[in-house]
Amino acid sequence: MTTHANKAATKSAPEKKSRFSFFAGVVAELRKAHWPSRQEALRLSILVLAVCVVVGLILGGLDLAFTRLFLLLGG
Repeated sequence: MTTHANKAATKSAPEKKSRFSFFAGVVAELRKAHWPSRQEALRLSILVLAVCVVVGLILGGLDLAFTRLFLLLGG
């Protein structure tokens, strides 16, 4: 009669892959990826910059409004 612990102990560990095969797999996966064109990358970068500026202005405006509100109430 074997127990659960004995079954786990008798299983052989999977063979360890070499470091070279890991990097070969990374390169293979990167070749499958869709890379944007120069124009698409520029357009998306400008979009990210614009969103950052808009969010920064909104947060800056909220910060200014709350600062003035707290100064009005506490000052």
